[in-house]
Amino acid sequence: MDYSKDVKQWDDFKIGDVARFAKTVTDSDVVFWCGITGDMNPMHLDSEYSKRTRFGNIIAPGVYVLGFISATISKLALGHVYAQQNIRFKKPVYVGDTITAEVSIIDKLEDKRMLKLATKCYNQKDEVVLDGEALHYIQQ
Repeated sequence: MDYSKDVKQWDDFKIGDVARFAKTVTDSDVVFWCGITGDMNPMHLDSEYSKRTRFGNIIAPGVYVLGFISATISKLALGHVYAQQNIRFKKPVYVGDTITAEVSIIDKLEDKRMLKLATKCYNQKDEVVLDGEALHYIQQ
């Protein structure tokens, strides 16, 4: 495949550039994620167990939700390399929640050719469920 038209160069990136990605979390997504990663935490798989916890129901794995940030970074800066992530999980994500990931460029680190990114995920109630910062290497 030819990605040359979609891969941005260093000078194409501007502070304030934003990308978003939205997805509704399904039961199948959570089960597949747990199977692929081996994360067998009953908080993610067992409704009877999870009903007795502070969350009251099955919650999506935090790293699964973080994957939405990775997808969004690819929308913003396709063809480059995700280098670092600092993250805070703020609220649980439940099956049926629609999560919108948002990534914005907050700085360009010229000497390292890296973008510093603000990373956030919101649920359908516009509540922040995840927030942090990332660094992303720009190859050209």
